[in-house]
Amino acid sequence: MNNILPFASVIIFLIVQRLSELFLARGNERWMKQQGAVEFGRNHYRYLVLLHVLFFVVLTLEKWLLHRGVSPVWQGLVLLLITIEGLRIWVIATLGRFWNTKIIIIPEVKVIKKGPYRFIKHPNYLVVSMEFIVVPFLFNCYLTACLFTILNAMVLRVRITEEEKALSMLTMYKNDFKGYYRFIPKIVK
Repeated sequence: MNNILPFASVIIFLIVQRLSELFLARGNERWMKQQGAVEFGRNHYRYLVLLHVLFFVVLTLEKWLLHRGVSPVWQGLVLLLITIEGLRIWVIATLGRFWNTKIIIIPEVKVIKKGPYRFIKHPNYLVVSMEFIVVPFLFNCYLTACLFTILNAMVLRVRITEEEKALSMLTMYKNDFKGYYRFIPKIVK
C-alpha cells in the first residue's frame, strides 16, 4: 500500500475535524455564556491545545524521519478508528450546545446522562486517548503512541479533576454520577 496517501488522508481528516470542533465550540461557548455559564481551567487549556498540536507534529516527524510504513493490520485499525470517530460524534451530538473543548458550566443545569454518558463519565476523553494510540499504531509510530499516551494521561489528570470539581460546585454531578468510574463503563440495567 502506498505510504503517503493514507497518512496524509488521515492527518488531513483529523486536522479538519479538530478545526471544525473548535469552530463549533466557539459558538457553543458564546451561547453558554449568554446563559450565565462560568469558565474553569483556563490555566491548563493551553497545554491541552499544545498537546494536540504537538501530537500531529511528532507523529509526522516519526513517520517521515524513521520511515514508518502502514501497519500490516491497517484494515482493523481503520475500522477501530472509524468506531472511535463514531463515538466522538455520538458524544458531541449527545451534549449538543453544552459540548465544548473548554470547561464551561451553566450553574444549576441538569447534567446530561444519556447517550454514552449513560455508561461512562468521560467518553470524550476516552475517544482522544484511544486516538492517541490507534492513529500512531496505524502507521507503526509506536514512539508517538507511547509518548502521547503518557502526556495525555498527565494533562487529563489535571483536566478531569478540574472539570469534576467545577461540575460538583455548580450542578448535581456528584449525585448524578455516583457509582460511575471515569473510564470504566457502568453496566446500566
